[in-house]
Amino acid sequence: MKWSAKIIQHRGERRISVSFEKDQELISWIKTFDGSRWSSTRCVWHLPDTESNRLYFNLPLPIDLFPNEDGIKQLIVFKEWMKSKRYSESTIKVYLDSMKSFLVFHRLKKVADLNNDDVIKYNNDFVLKRNLSATYQNQIVNAIKLFFKIISNTKMDIDSVHRPRREKILPNVLSKEEVLRLIDVTDNLKHKTLLALIYSSGLRISEALNMKATDIDSKRMLIHVKNAKGKKDRYTLLSNKVLMILREYYAVYKPKVYLFEGFRGGMYTDRSAQIVLQKAAQKAGIDKRISLHTLRHSFATHLLESGTDLRYIQDLLGHSSPKTTMIYTHVSSTSLKNIKNPFDTL
Repeated sequence: MKWSAKIIQHRGERRISVSFEKDQELISWIKTFDGSRWSSTRCVWHLPDTESNRLYFNLPLPIDLFPNEDGIKQLIVFKEWMKSKRYSESTIKVYLDSMKSFLVFHRLKKVADLNNDDVIKYNNDFVLKRNLSATYQNQIVNAIKLFFKIISNTKMDIDSVHRPRREKILPNVLSKEEVLRLIDVTDNLKHKTLLALIYSSGLRISEALNMKATDIDSKRMLIHVKNAKGKKDRYTLLSNKVLMILREYYAVYKPKVYLFEGFRGGMYTDRSAQIVLQKAAQKAGIDKRISLHTLRHSFATHLLESGTDLRYIQDLLGHSSPKTTMIYTHVSSTSLKNIKNPFDTL
């Protein structure tokens, strides 16, 4: 990819600008970065100035992106503790990144001196000033509570660390016609198989990318999802139509380890998969803001609309709590269609 990146000041905030000639594939790629925005005044895309983004774009790391020496030592202890408790790699990374952000913000203080007022200051002067989501803030709270639970000699009262009010945002859902159009316009067999599998089985993207051919049980028409979120295994549905696509795909690509592999082997990347979806959505004329998780939401909603019991949907999705699955009752159109609009009776 032909691009150039540099550090800029944009509206009083340090950002990473990424410049490239107008190309739809590159635009789809840059949109996969969290917090990416287009600046019409500078005519560049710009991203949050984070350690991971600097490393990705080969930019030097400034000293103020690191916690102080005390914070680094405690982060190492935190990481080793989570590993010993068998937390997943993704959870470890999320919690470390969250705590790193908090400790960088308070890098002038020792960890033992941090208290609840420092959490409030971080939320007000960092999270809220950058318009970061309540979900991100809640993630920070989870990390702080766990971090200070295992750190001794602390002034932090973890039971009093408050959470943000939960946002009640409903997921975007595609209609069955939109899903069919999305898959039909995808000419590449690997891409078509990936999108069809995610939707037809209600998979998380990580579950699809970690899948192996041996996880497909064509005799029982089930898919064995192994070591999913929360280190739980489950079974989900295998579509007859998708099984036919899978057999064609396997005969052509002959994957060695993972069901979906990159051009040079190894697991297919999340970012590549997101680009596949965005290109397919544009080609299908779908203007909604969607992600691969939208296919999972659509699978659950369509099951509910066809009369499937919520308890079964919960099992298929691997939700720990039925409250999580209940959200699909708010996006399902079945019950709403049965309500007669008073305007039509005038």
